Amino acid sequence: MEAENPPGRDLPGKVLPGNADLGQLRARAKELRRAYAGGSPAAVARVRAVRPDAGAEIQLRDAQLVIAREYGFDGWREVAAAVVEKQSGGRDLHRWFAVELNNSTWDALDSGLSADSPQAEREQALYAAYASAYHWMQVGTVANHGRGEYLVASVAVSTGLLDVAARHAARYAELIDQHPMAFADWDRAFAAEGLARVASCAGAPTPPCSGRRPTAWPKA
Repeated sequence: MEAENPPGRDLPGKVLPGNADLGQLRARAKELRRAYAGGSPAAVARVRAVRPDAGAEIQLRDAQLVIAREYGFDGWREVAAAVVEKQSGGRDLHRWFAVELNNSTWDALDSGLSADSPQAEREQALYAAYASAYHWMQVGTVANHGRGEYLVASVAVSTGLLDVAARHAARYAELIDQHPMAFADWDRAFAAEGLARVASCAGAPTPPCSGRRPTAWPKA
């Protein structure tokens, strides 16, 4: 387990602004991860202030921890909770969580989530995908629901849960068939791709399956 300095230790003091945006903070974490991998002295200093024994590369969650600690929070969840409190004022929380959980789950998939990832990471991604779909079902359209099903299927196929993936990929296709006018043409293409990917993985001796975001897939 990597060593970790406690919150606030030798870190610059920052105050989370009232207009803080979790998407922007997540983008900063990605930039920090890239800069660290590129050997930027400033990025290396920031990361090692929190992860003193960090190796040549770090995961997105490590960069997110650095961002959180620089703002004086214990971790990323605490940052997210603070942003919710500042932004939402208790309004439209279903939509807020649907978007944030959708985007954070795609980030995990894009970062290489797989059946070999730690169990906690696999479970967190799957539960986040389910939660995003649930929140979309409360405030979104049937298309949002269908794309939530695709997200669950993508996490499941990446982590080797092919029976779960098959069920949700099929549900996405079913919703498109039931409500054809509610979906875009690319939804039909991705539904077919999702079903084909599950079938392909199920037939492979060692499934090299990935659930990364398709190139044309829009962010919520």
